[in-house]
Amino acid sequence: MLNPRRIYTSLLWLLLPYVFFHLAWRARKQPEYLKHVGERFGFYPVSSNKPVIWLHTVSVGETRAAASLVQHLRAAYPGHQLLLTHTTPTGRAASEQLYGDRVLRVYLPYDYPFAVQRFLRHFQPRIGILLETEIWFNLIHGCRMEHIPLLLLNARLSEKSAARYGHYPNLTRQGLNELSGVAAQTEEDAARLSSLGARNVAVMGNLKYDIAPPAAMLALGNQLRAQFGAGRPIFLAASTREGEEELLLTALRELETTPMLTVIVPRHPQRFDEVANLLTRHGIRFQRRSSNLPIETTTQVVLGDSMGEMFAYYAACDLALIGGSLLPFGGQNLIEACSVGKPVLIGPHTYNFAQASLQAVASGAAVRVQDVSELAQSVRDLLCQPERLTEIGSAGLTFVNANRGATAQAVALISRAWNAPA
Repeated sequence: MLNPRRIYTSLLWLLLPYVFFHLAWRARKQPEYLKHVGERFGFYPVSSNKPVIWLHTVSVGETRAAASLVQHLRAAYPGHQLLLTHTTPTGRAASEQLYGDRVLRVYLPYDYPFAVQRFLRHFQPRIGILLETEIWFNLIHGCRMEHIPLLLLNARLSEKSAARYGHYPNLTRQGLNELSGVAAQTEEDAARLSSLGARNVAVMGNLKYDIAPPAAMLALGNQLRAQFGAGRPIFLAASTREGEEELLLTALRELETTPMLTVIVPRHPQRFDEVANLLTRHGIRFQRRSSNLPIETTTQVVLGDSMGEMFAYYAACDLALIGGSLLPFGGQNLIEACSVGKPVLIGPHTYNFAQASLQAVASGAAVRVQDVSELAQSVRDLLCQPERLTEIGSAGLTFVNANRGATAQAVALISRAWNAPA
């Protein structure tokens, strides 16, 4: 019987020409994709003279979610070097902004055996930690062959993703069985992973609840609020995705009589100019955050074209819509807004944060809207009810505090895996 991982690897080799096309295609809007290309094939210009703890955080969300874990690992293992690997340039940039030179950062190699082997033998990590849904079969097998404990932590697996992995049951089971440990965010995630073949799956909660709003960002939020105009209600559309800005402009037309300022922060920086052009085509009077100028009273929209300031935007607003939820992108992280004590609106599509969204709505920390008309109505109603806004924001703080503790669980799992017999 053919080894399923070898079939998988053969297919990867067939896709190799596409890898270069993909990098070139992404570089059209984000030139950073053409930087550090050698790292994606296992060639690294940096190394460590300390033993390495390796943590893989794909992009911005995972990199920010890892903040509390990074802090605890640095405190628990001061003689070790933390290595963060990323997949996207925005994840790498977020790492630079959050952690500076306190960590090493490189791209994770593509899942070719030669690239994986070069990576593992170059850095020789004492332990590896994959966050969320990073199941790379040659990487997992390579760690097993090099006797490197590898954990999948903060794991989440939607029904859609579970069905996709279920099409390749032998490959998926083989990969999950080679992990040293798996800890899921929720009971539902754990059940899906177990059904695919993962063994002894623990439930640890979600690291995103343990993120503390940085004091510097809260201070910047106060500055932004003064810059935006202390007397105007501020409606924030956070981490918007393709097509959602058009829907927001429809909602704004229904809110023309509401004396508010709207702040739109696209999820991906390569879309900043695209959204600016959209606002221009619609005749919207807007200013860019990057201009750092006082906001004029006639300005309708501020385009949040800055990186790493989301906590500041939350601190500056009165009401926040979480992007990625108006259209079927699965929703972005609503926990950050709740942790700042701000009332949250979410759309119908929140499968990326399914349990958190359900709990937030049930606890009064968030209000779900089904379409643009409901969004416009909710914004109009809530901005006229300061007491209601305060009530929802307070419920958000309670909701976040009740779900903290995943970092301690993760550190305990890492310690056990580290000390387990080979």
